[in-house]
Amino acid sequence: MLTNEGVITRVRERFGDALLEAREHRGQLTLELDASRLVEVCRYLRDEPGLELTQLTDVCGVDYSRYKAEDQDEIRDGPRFAVVYHLLSLKQNFRLRLRVYLDEDDPIVDSVLDIWRSADWYERETFDLFGILFDGHPDLRRILTDYGFIGHPFRKDFPLIGQVEMRYDPDKGRVIYQPVSISPRTLVPRVIREEGFGDRNP
Repeated sequence: MLTNEGVITRVRERFGDALLEAREHRGQLTLELDASRLVEVCRYLRDEPGLELTQLTDVCGVDYSRYKAEDQDEIRDGPRFAVVYHLLSLKQNFRLRLRVYLDEDDPIVDSVLDIWRSADWYERETFDLFGILFDGHPDLRRILTDYGFIGHPFRKDFPLIGQVEMRYDPDKGRVIYQPVSISPRTLVPRVIREEGFGDRNP
């Protein structure tokens, strides 16, 4: 039976310092990899007998700017972006998560499309929402937002009300873009506290 410890041992023996860290949370193993070695590690995980992680079930981006873990008082210091890969081995009944960190100024990583065809739309979605590039992807274009969309809406510095709004103009017979016409508002309920609230009798 495949175990977290067994996977860590095999990857570390084969790839050495390409495995930056291994973390386990609620039984789920995450391997943090050197981004430059991602493709060769992925190919090994798919093809190696006893591992056979033949399914890529998801690829997603993460923006760690302003990120603070539950047990930390300060905002995390480190690379801003990461790409996370969720793998499944039906034969071994085992799931594995991979994470690679990317530089904020050049968020690019090799595509794994040649290893798992399911990466196609996942990588396009990650590009569209986070602006992360996948080198070697043959058709890296937006998939969820409009072709003329400006920016990447899952980045934490993207304004909640967006950059522009679009509407159909019957006079022009087409969709047009215009400045955002709504004003920002806070959707957090106000909490009103009274002095001596804790001393009041029910």
